[in-house]
Amino acid sequence: MEPRYTDLQSCAVDAGAPLVIVDVDEVLAQFMRGFGTFVERHGFELRVDRFALFQNLYRPGETQHIDLIAGKALFDDFFRDGGEDLPPAVGAADALASLSTRAGVVILTNAPEHGRQTRARWLKTHGFDYPLVINSGPKGPAAAELAGRTTQGAVFIDDLLPQLDSVAASAPGVRRFQMVADERLRPLAPTAPDRHTRIDLWSDLQLAIEAELLA
Repeated sequence: MEPRYTDLQSCAVDAGAPLVIVDVDEVLAQFMRGFGTFVERHGFELRVDRFALFQNLYRPGETQHIDLIAGKALFDDFFRDGGEDLPPAVGAADALASLSTRAGVVILTNAPEHGRQTRARWLKTHGFDYPLVINSGPKGPAAAELAGRTTQGAVFIDDLLPQLDSVAASAPGVRRFQMVADERLRPLAPTAPDRHTRIDLWSDLQLAIEAELLA
């Protein structure tokens, strides 16, 4: 049976338990590593020069990154043919499994329409069999809706500053954590410690979430 995802309106949240809302790419999955392997099979190179996606894609021997149209085509193809070939973030499955014994967990991710089932399969395969909501665009409104269904508090985890800022604007009561799973990307990622707590190791992040929600 194919794993399933749900929509925001029908996503069940336990009103009596705290809630962990978590992103996938560079939080649960090492997206850049999997995507890099995929583009190499198609004759391109991924060079981790900046905290970006398409601007890190090159044709071998060239110094100018490929254009947006070519990058978007590779991205779409990846979700058709390579989206299940992602290494999981170290420690993520065990940390969420432990947290899920005392808190609800909802995965809130952005993925293209044609990649939804691929994403659901990857999550289930790697031990992330939690309610999955596929989002498009800023995550603040969706996170606010989910957090509003519990009386026990919520946290939100993402790698991208704009998504963390979106949640801050829509749900200021939700505690926000920035996590970047890929060690190569960590020094390149824009961060705002005055607005969001940055923790890049799941062992440390689990403790911080427990202190925030479960103390």
